[in-house]
Amino acid sequence: MPGPDSPRDDLAEVLRRRALTEDQARPDAVDRRHAGGGRTARENVDDLVDPGSFVEYGRFAVAPQRMRRDIEDLIARTPADGLVAGTARINGRLFGAERSACAVLSYDYTVMAGTQGALGHRKKDRLFELIERMQLPTVFFAEGGGGRPGDTDYPVVSALDTRAFALWAKLSGVVPRIAVVNGRCFAGNAVIAGASDLIVATRNASLGMGGPAMIAGGGLGDVAPDAVGPMSTQEPNGNVDVVVADEAEAVAVTRQLLGYFQGPVTEWTAPDQTTLRTAVPERARRAYDVAPVIETLADAGSVTMLRPRFAREMVTALARIEGRAVGVIANDTRFTAGAITAAAADKAARFLQLCDAFGLPVVSLIDCPGYMVGPAAEAESLVRRASRMLVAGAALRVPMIAVILRRGYGLGAQAMAGGSLHEPILTVAWPGAHLGPMGLEGAVRLGMRKELDAIADDAEREERVRVATAAAQENAKALNAAMLFEIDDVIDPAETRTVIAATLAASDTDTKKPAPGGSRSSRFVDTW
Repeated sequence: MPGPDSPRDDLAEVLRRRALTEDQARPDAVDRRHAGGGRTARENVDDLVDPGSFVEYGRFAVAPQRMRRDIEDLIARTPADGLVAGTARINGRLFGAERSACAVLSYDYTVMAGTQGALGHRKKDRLFELIERMQLPTVFFAEGGGGRPGDTDYPVVSALDTRAFALWAKLSGVVPRIAVVNGRCFAGNAVIAGASDLIVATRNASLGMGGPAMIAGGGLGDVAPDAVGPMSTQEPNGNVDVVVADEAEAVAVTRQLLGYFQGPVTEWTAPDQTTLRTAVPERARRAYDVAPVIETLADAGSVTMLRPRFAREMVTALARIEGRAVGVIANDTRFTAGAITAAAADKAARFLQLCDAFGLPVVSLIDCPGYMVGPAAEAESLVRRASRMLVAGAALRVPMIAVILRRGYGLGAQAMAGGSLHEPILTVAWPGAHLGPMGLEGAVRLGMRKELDAIADDAEREERVRVATAAAQENAKALNAAMLFEIDDVIDPAETRTVIAATLAASDTDTKKPAPGGSRSSRFVDTW
């Protein structure tokens, strides 16, 4: 009789086959991966998940190529059909077993360049359905070359009946999904990334809807893989949310991003809030970096900027305030003076959808002269795209808190506040803030047009504009707006964090606020 240390033949065979799925069974493939500066799929999964928590699905699958390759060769060289997948816990120390439950999938670039095999698609179908049933936030390492043309073990003409892409897309707004992209990620692999809620990419990644073979096949010339969609293109155009140095940093950032959707933390520290009293210049036209304001309001080390090089006049970030995860939108006056461009409206509107889908309150920091205007701006479909931000704000079910840092003018400021200063559950201003229906000098020139046209002397005309603008600025002070109850309060900047935290605590009774996650009846999150 076999004993505990001498397993039966059937168990011994399972253990032998299981060992063949591990990295140690393919040292040559692993060495090539390491030589190229990358990590294996299992190394990334092991780094991401809590130790001992990964439950793998489909580990014994192999590439369906029995008609052209020996089965032992397939077992040895195509473990898991190039897709490591299962459930696990991530951030369990912070959030406990229930809130840290997740799904993790990773294409394995050491198996046929991470291409999508027939069994891999079936495995995704299985996992995606379980993700919905079990409401599991998901991380997908998407690197790979797209569809695999060499599988032989099933009848196929087009393979367009593959369900994986539809099932993945149906998870939009249901559970948070983070894609990690390293190296080359093309075609179907890129669609997995593109349909995700957030994309973390390494600096050396190349992300594109078609790889070199598809480009050449379309008669578009020969393009090197790394030139298809490099981060020098994909970061400023907004296709990726966070760009990092390597896979180790990608895993660390992904763990932090996932944490925003897993609930509050009990341990946090706060920066010195008194620095906010001098964070914004007194001069209305002097630009400044709004990032230090966000980082001071938030718990120390809790801020992650999203799409920071795209539409730089609009800042979107995830952060925590007294342990609670929040989304932050803010105007960056260093770019277009903080005016909202078409791209900025797209960026903010999509971010508001993301926060709304997964129950994150929104903090809006306003220093906005309005929407960008003029023929060049209108050529960017401004009317439709700018209005998108208003529609997204009006649809919010999560609480919004608006803080007017300095300027709040026109429809742009209203869009930053969800459509109206009375849409947020609290709208406050800092003492130096000014509010108006449009930029004050422009309003003076428009309202006094006939009077100004009647003044022949240019210097006299401009002096009249200056005097009238100064009077308008005096009237536009936040305190005057508060006296007419257009806003709820004018506060000491050093009180902002405390006021936000107290108001969010009161908002916990809001029954309209969605819980994190949802169902297929939930509104989806736009990919753009």
